[in-house]
Amino acid sequence: MFRSAGSRIVVEVVESATVALQVAPAEGHVLTESLDVSIAGRAVTPRCVLGEHGTRIHVVDASPGVMVVDYSAQVTGRAAAPVTNEADLLRYLRPSRYCESDSLAATARAEFSGLMGADLLGAVSSWVGTRLTYVPRSSLPTDGAVRTLLARQGVCRDYAHLIVALLRALHVPARVVAVYAPGLDPMDFHAVAEAHVEGHWYVVDATTLAPRGTLVRVATGRDASDTAFLSAYGGVVDLRELSVWAVAATLPDDDVQELVRLS
Repeated sequence: MFRSAGSRIVVEVVESATVALQVAPAEGHVLTESLDVSIAGRAVTPRCVLGEHGTRIHVVDASPGVMVVDYSAQVTGRAAAPVTNEADLLRYLRPSRYCESDSLAATARAEFSGLMGADLLGAVSSWVGTRLTYVPRSSLPTDGAVRTLLARQGVCRDYAHLIVALLRALHVPARVVAVYAPGLDPMDFHAVAEAHVEGHWYVVDATTLAPRGTLVRVATGRDASDTAFLSAYGGVVDLRELSVWAVAATLPDDDVQELVRLS
């Protein structure tokens, strides 16, 4: 399947900072791509650092001024699934900053006891989808799964965090993936959950806002702290503009009860 995606980010670097960008699809399935970065009108060349599961992090040592990032990619076919080892499975069973699985253990057992595999993923996805309302700008960057469940609303990252926390509480390895999502409305960087059952990783998206079969993996990690499209260290950076686009040749139907692997 051919997909085209990209993003434009404009930030003001108030004080010199190290800026880490996660906007490029993970290793393995980019056909062509272009990344242009400028600060105060001068072109700069980021260095690429390889992260977990093929995540490509583009790092810029940014001086004060307006930084503009333009990225575009054409993606064809499906990349091989990232290699999984036992350390990965153990890592994604632990509670993390935004996925407080230890606090949600009693809730998870009460709601999903006895379910396994595809049945469990479908039940968790449906449960989260019916209990939360998708409300743009309704959550704070510091909100985790527990606060999301109490608020009963959120955006894609909040849905993903709650799914991951519930699955980890049931001893199912689960993680968060940032993706380009053709068909998404409103268009943005999208976050989904990925769970390890029956020997493979399968994508779970309770928002049902985009077909899972068209998603393009960008960054993979414990939660949003590992998958943010932009992070800044050692200085002050203010986001001024963000636009994202993603299209696919076709948008297939998506049965939430079907197991789907992320390319």
